[in-house]
Amino acid sequence: MANKIIKKEKLAENIFRFVLDAPQIAKNSKPGQFVIIRINETGERIPLTIAGADKKRGNISIISMTVGKTTMVLEGLSKGDFIEDLLGPLGKKSDIEKFGNVICVGGGVGIAPLLPITQALKNAGNNVISVIGAKSSKLLILEKEMSLASSEIYTCTDDGSKGYKGFVTGKLQEIILEKTGENQDFKIDRAIAIGPSVMMKAICEVTGKFNIKTIVSLNSTMIDGTGMCGTCRVEVGKETKFACVDGPEFDGSLVNFDLLISRQNYFREEEISAIEHFRKEHPDVRCKLES
Repeated sequence: MANKIIKKEKLAENIFRFVLDAPQIAKNSKPGQFVIIRINETGERIPLTIAGADKKRGNISIISMTVGKTTMVLEGLSKGDFIEDLLGPLGKKSDIEKFGNVICVGGGVGIAPLLPITQALKNAGNNVISVIGAKSSKLLILEKEMSLASSEIYTCTDDGSKGYKGFVTGKLQEIILEKTGENQDFKIDRAIAIGPSVMMKAICEVTGKFNIKTIVSLNSTMIDGTGMCGTCRVEVGKETKFACVDGPEFDGSLVNFDLLISRQNYFREEEISAIEHFRKEHPDVRCKLES
């Protein structure tokens, strides 16, 4: 039955993958697109990227990090439960073609939406170099899947518990310098970056120095997914765009990241208040709010 959870899997602390029965969405979804879910009649609408689609079986995968009230409720669901509303696929699909050498960079739960894009780029004949990172090895997700979708893969952890010790930006710059150094006939034709806004901003600063076109996926707050509410508005090329209908992918060099980061903190107090209220009503449920 549509919207039924047919599998739930814990990928890391506070990060879960849900496989949902959604034949129409699976049939029509493309890499880069997302769904809007509403768990129950009184719940809010939240966007989650389609992290995988099995058109034959009619299911899609979504990956959620438990950071707020709605994701707390989602974490509490089990196999056999239902999502009240599931709308999609929404947003524009990723630009997939044979570019040549492509670097895909994912940070934290941003690796989830990066996976289907990486798979599609490899299937299109690209040489895909992936760089994925997390705070620690315990929070690193989808490493095996990303490895299969890449020609080369590099892992990074802030604490050095696996792979390169440091941020993905440091490893990215190291790779670019190594592969495109003097007397080397190697050109990086495109970069894809998905993760926290501060990470994507830093990635664009690195790739900008080497004139590498970089596409980012903006995970700004969305509500209706149609551009009507205006909460997901972003400034791209000094023009106002709506991430849900004009994106979610944009040329990173044109994005006003400072404004985006500022806007993402607008409802911080309300989010904290909602979590505190939910905790009082459900003391057995825990949630780690991102700092």
